[in-house]
Amino acid sequence: MMMHIGGQALSIDARALGDYWPGIQLYYPPVKYAPSLGIYEDMAQAAARMKKHAHFTNAHTLIFDLEDGCRQKEMSRDLLRQELPELRRVNQNVTIAIRANPFRTDEYELDMRLVCEMAEYIDVVMLAKAGEAYGAAEVRDLSSFLLSINPKITIQPIIEHPKSLKIAPELMQYNTVKHVVFGIHDFSKAMGIHITPENWIEELQFYMNQLMFEARIAGKGVIGGVETLLGANIMPEKYLEPHDVRRWLDLHGDNESRIVYKHACQEAAMGLTGKQVIHPGHIHLCKTAYTPSPTDVAQKVAILKAAIEADALHGGAIKFEGEMLDPPMFGKALQTLLRAHALRALKTADMEFAVHVLELLPAQVVRQNWPYGVLL
Repeated sequence: MMMHIGGQALSIDARALGDYWPGIQLYYPPVKYAPSLGIYEDMAQAAARMKKHAHFTNAHTLIFDLEDGCRQKEMSRDLLRQELPELRRVNQNVTIAIRANPFRTDEYELDMRLVCEMAEYIDVVMLAKAGEAYGAAEVRDLSSFLLSINPKITIQPIIEHPKSLKIAPELMQYNTVKHVVFGIHDFSKAMGIHITPENWIEELQFYMNQLMFEARIAGKGVIGGVETLLGANIMPEKYLEPHDVRRWLDLHGDNESRIVYKHACQEAAMGLTGKQVIHPGHIHLCKTAYTPSPTDVAQKVAILKAAIEADALHGGAIKFEGEMLDPPMFGKALQTLLRAHALRALKTADMEFAVHVLELLPAQVVRQNWPYGVLL
């Protein structure tokens, strides 16, 4: 049996590699303020903008923010009722996320009415200020509600306060939670920490490490912080290799783009499963940072093939390109393939090879290398 994803015909066995990640998430304002006119869009203008931009986005996820970034909440909900069915029909690959208001507020109840009505078109509910008012019961009750209307909808709690970080293991105990969001701006405000657009990772490193530690134990992913810097130049999508990206940044990039790319590379190296952006020009830039390049994937495939040929996958060492490699390094090579798949960037042949490698490994070893729900 075959299925089609992103224009490729894939074996149904690809499901063994687990779910897709949130990846690069673009904040998309449903009804936007127009500074040049000094007024908000009307429904017709907002609908036209959505058809022009949202329908053809190259982001992995579209976040329709009904909380802090939304002033016209009622009109925004009406717009989503009108436009989500068409968006889903035109772009079946993009993940649709609704950023809901804090639990049990009046606006939250209206958000849930929208989610109930549009359940077949929504993939994720992002819960703002998760756990701050009622603790983990917020995620429990929201999980119960979503299971009753569409069991496929997942929850991404947004950790925006030290109270939420303290109960992070409790927030992540539910099956509806696959990834959590580190809300760096509200979190730093609650802590009284002054962060800067250039160095916020270092300034919040301790708390980010704490959240990643708990998430790794729970087998959940962490979505990184949203950047506030707005670059003027947009990198063409033809650039995929790190050296091409660095060359473009040197020749055409602005300082803001260089900082955003550096942060995305740092987050990817720490194993984060997604990143939020507010500027469309940052989508591909952050994609290249988060997604293993074709050259990287090819090298990791070669490493695993050499390990299999030497019968060293379960134990032993091989010499590869002047370096001695053993099972932990083979595990990291496998992680690269699984990461590329999770970000929708693994070719069919490499995907089938990754499934083959998984079949050769004991389930316990697979879980050690990949806690994100691999199906065996």
